[in-house]
Amino acid sequence: MANEVAGNLIVSEDVLADVAGHAALQCYGVVGMAASNTVDAIAKLLPNSCLRRGVVVSTDEEGTLVSLYVILEHGVNINVVSNNLVDQVSFALKDFIQDSLKGVDVHVQGIKVRP
Repeated sequence: MANEVAGNLIVSEDVLADVAGHAALQCYGVVGMAASNTVDAIAKLLPNSCLRRGVVVSTDEEGTLVSLYVILEHGVNINVVSNNLVDQVSFALKDFIQDSLKGVDVHVQGIKVRP
């Protein structure tokens, strides 16, 4: 049997945001991530290299809350895609934060027609 070493493993919120952003882009109907701090309410499609800018991770004593800011494809069922996003991101993060995931919030910032 392997020796166990006591200690804590702390995962950065940036790592969680990257994992959540990657999982979100794998969902059908998601065109991309949007900036989460848009003051003028105009959804700006971010390049795929900027995943964490479309994800806000907040951690407190109760657990971790993930907020996704996404742009969806025109013609998809927003409710179904949002539920799939919650399931996909929750599944991707469960190994990192185990039981402390409070929830995943989906904020649809816009609809885009794919060329």
